[in-house]
Amino acid sequence: MNRILLIDDDLGLAELLGQLLELEGFELTLAHDGQTGLDLARQQEFDLILLDVMLPKLNGFEVLRHLRTQKQTPVLMLTARGDEIDRVVGLEIGADDYLPKPFNDRELVARIRAILRRAQLPKMEAHTQPIQEFGDLRLDTTRQEAFCNEQLLLLTGTEFSLLLQLARQAGELVSKEWLSEQVLGKRLMPFDRSLDMHLSNLRKKLPERSDGRPRVKTIRGKGYIWLP
Repeated sequence: MNRILLIDDDLGLAELLGQLLELEGFELTLAHDGQTGLDLARQQEFDLILLDVMLPKLNGFEVLRHLRTQKQTPVLMLTARGDEIDRVVGLEIGADDYLPKPFNDRELVARIRAILRRAQLPKMEAHTQPIQEFGDLRLDTTRQEAFCNEQLLLLTGTEFSLLLQLARQAGELVSKEWLSEQVLGKRLMPFDRSLDMHLSNLRKKLPERSDGRPRVKTIRGKGYIWLP
């Protein structure tokens, strides 16, 4: 049974989501302010965190910033509908995905299951090939750890999956549509910047190549190429 932490100060919504998620087979823990939610996230192990932006004591961005210094637990942020800046900031800080309020129950469950699937995929693959090397890059799918020139990279689960998919297709053009399906578990929609933000975060964490070339080349309007 997957454990989910919901951090939201809307008591009515929290109660409804609790009933929904328990019916779907999840074990839910509730927190109604940012500080309590952060303490729980640090002290316990959860498979996913549902994090509202507007919270008392600590807002959602502050919670996520503090959490990412210690843990890479997948986070699905709940944002106000139409507030694009909240979504961009959340992804920049390290959220795995976002969902605007009000949302459809089925969409929420689908997003949760997609994030959990991609978090488990590297672990499933680890049984056949736990260590994969691509030039100066070494990926441990068992631990979901990435090393570049023997340096550990602090990646979120989504960033690790994105890196793995790009490196596997080294030298080939990979479309944004394919990456969105493989890494984010959803179709690429117009104006959805999730994939771009995750790639931007990944680029910042990758050391420079010794030859000065970029690790990922962007082909405008088409996709990306991981340069071998």
